[in-house]
Amino acid sequence: MAAQIGASAAAARAHEELFAYWAGLRHGARLPGRQDIQPGDIKRLLPTISLIDVTRDPLDFRLRLAGTGLYGVYGREITGKGLDEVYNSAAADYWRTELTKIVEDKRPAVGVHSLSWRGAAHMSILWLRLPLASNGVDVDMILGYDAVMGMQAESGSVTGIRAA
Repeated sequence: MAAQIGASAAAARAHEELFAYWAGLRHGARLPGRQDIQPGDIKRLLPTISLIDVTRDPLDFRLRLAGTGLYGVYGREITGKGLDEVYNSAAADYWRTELTKIVEDKRPAVGVHSLSWRGAAHMSILWLRLPLASNGVDVDMILGYDAVMGMQAESGSVTGIRAA
């Protein structure tokens, strides 16, 4: 239990760190764009950072970049893949709904998503998604951060965050 609480606190701190970084890049009411992100500024978070391209007509999403720490979550490389190529239909629908809200509302979102869709019901992702807009207004990319919770060590004990 203490490991879970510590892991949750570490995940919350990482989310706060990335949110503060993103908020500091805003230009008044205008959203930051990919061009404003300097990977060296968030180096500690890079293993589980993702960049998600927003495509239109029809609205959809493609993982432009997935940090190396996400390979262990998905069991394969997901960079360059669309939602339907990464997730089963229920999980793809979940992400499509969440990401669409971010695009339409032009606001960050945070949540928890179970990895039961990939046979890992003991694991969840504490996720943060931040809108990016190259013109400051229209969301064309989403910056993501995932903290994986509940991974089991070989001994069977909960170890908390995998990569952060």
